[in-house]
This record gives sequence, structure tokens and C-alpha cells, in this order.
Amino acid sequence: MKHPPETHLNILSVAERLFSEIGFEKTTIADIARELRMSPANVYRFYAAKAEINEAVGRRLLGLTEAVGDSIVESSEPAREKLRALLAGMEAANEQRFISDRKLHDLLERAFSENWTIARAHIQKLTKQLREIISQGNRDGVFAVGDCERAATIMRSASIRFWHPHHLAEGAQEPEPTLDDMVDFCLAAFAHGAPAPNASNLDCADPAAQRDKTAAS
Repeated sequence: MKHPPETHLNILSVAERLFSEIGFEKTTIADIARELRMSPANVYRFYAAKAEINEAVGRRLLGLTEAVGDSIVESSEPAREKLRALLAGMEAANEQRFISDRKLHDLLERAFSENWTIARAHIQKLTKQLREIISQGNRDGVFAVGDCERAATIMRSASIRFWHPHHLAEGAQEPEPTLDDMVDFCLAAFAHGAPAPNASNLDCADPAAQRDKTAAS
């Protein structure tokens, strides 16, 4: 039997509000059920464990940031500006959540510290977004990157203090290098410090497609 999607959404909406008010660790299934005027057993019909609700709420929060990133990737802006905007947007979202909704930020901090599935998926998503922008820079002739996947991973790692919830507080204690410093360094490397790609490899946004092409040759 398929559960109505609105019931799932109602459970998550209530859970997110309670997480924001009293914290995800203190919120119980009984609390959520009480707010929904349901029995705890009924909540368990939709989510087998409280951990599933934790991850689902976290997924919703991260999804909002990812959607903004997707809009930047799909925009008509130059690749250099997209890279800066993508990471600046993630930094702003983290800072806003940290300041205005610390208890929800605590949920994401735990997710990344304990390597939850949603954290791994978010890191993969960020890498994909960076890779697609770097590939665009290759096509536009402003970057000379031979391995976009590796370049994206390097930039993701270099910018970790700006997008990783767990490192946000630590980074606040050390204001330098700034986001602009880090982005400028990476942009210079992408333009001049990497081997120029072959003419047949200007678009390296999809490493799987590259592997298939290599295998076929």
C-alpha cells in the first residue's frame, strides 16, 4: 500500500519545526505524533525509525541549497562568475542557518560529522556542479583543465570551510584566506596551471562518458 505523499510531507514539516524549536536530539516520535494528532505507531508506518526522519529533514534543507546551485549552473553567466557565485551562495546559506536557526544547523553538522548518506550525496552534488562549470570554462576558452573531475574535487576540498557545516564555526575564528582569495587562486590555476586539454576533450563534464569513449577507442 502506497502512503499518501502529503502525510510524509506533514510529518517532515512538523519534525523540522520541532527540530528548530527544541533540537533534533530532544524531539521524539511521540512529540511529532502529538503535534499531528496521530499515534506514534502511525508515524512509524511512514518512517521506520527516528533516524530516517532526521535524514529526510536534512535532505530537505540541503536540497534548498542545491537548487540554488543548480540555477547558477544553468544560468548564462560566465564560468568564472558561476564558480564564485556557487560557493558564495553556499557560504551565505550556511552562515544564515548558523545565525538564525542554530538547532537546524546542528542537525546538518551532525550529518556531515558522522558521514550520513545525505552528507555524501550533497558532496557528490557539489562536485558535479563544480565539474559542470569548469567544463563550461573549458568550452568557452577561459580554462585549460585536462581533468575536470579532479579539478572539481580539488576546488571542493580547498573551499571546505565555506560550504561544510561542521567547519563553519572553525573558519569563523580564522577569517583568512577569504572566499574570494580561494576562488581567485583556483581560477588562476584553472586558466594557467593545468595542462591544456586536447581538442577532443574540451567538454569533460561527464567522467563516465570519458571512460566509455576511452574504452571504445
